[in-house]
Amino acid sequence: MLTAIMLLAGCSMLQAPQVENTSTYVLDARPSHRIAAPPHDLVLAVSMPHTRPGFDTPQMAYVQQPHELNYYAVNRWVDTPAHMLAPLLTQALEQSGGFRAVVRTPGPVPADIRLDTELIRLQQDFATHPSQVEITLRAQLVDVRSQQVLAVKQFDETEAAPGENAYGGVVAANRALQRMLDQLAEFCMRASATRHASP
Repeated sequence: MLTAIMLLAGCSMLQAPQVENTSTYVLDARPSHRIAAPPHDLVLAVSMPHTRPGFDTPQMAYVQQPHELNYYAVNRWVDTPAHMLAPLLTQALEQSGGFRAVVRTPGPVPADIRLDTELIRLQQDFATHPSQVEITLRAQLVDVRSQQVLAVKQFDETEAAPGENAYGGVVAANRALQRMLDQLAEFCMRASATRHASP
């Protein structure tokens, strides 16, 4: 009995291992201004962004040396970057005021032009000091009727992180993405002018 009591007392003194809480973050950047340009009477469809391997995950990526991709252990995006990016692209193009309508694909509304994008990278680089977030997005505008590629452009943005941690990377990512959304809207406006002028 004495042995059993001692074993029970020992078990009660054992503490459950502490589990670190996971922090989740969002990409919620908004375009900074409305582009002053005449609207095109075109319907623009925005397709779901594709993602390069390594970034199609809610895990937050960082690098400390070239060619080696790491992920934060207890910090994550609320969804994959592509799924967070899709509504932001649509909203930025709607707010540009340059199109009769902006829709998501697939959808029932027929479109005149389509925006296809690929997220090439979204990472925090600790090889520099302060660390910086790097975002690269490839955009392609396509004439839906003729399947002709109207324009292709790659956008690269970097932003110094205000802190050497995951949250600092999130703040920097949203600042860089805000600039990128402005540039993307302007790109779509200019490239679609070719389609608008064609018979």
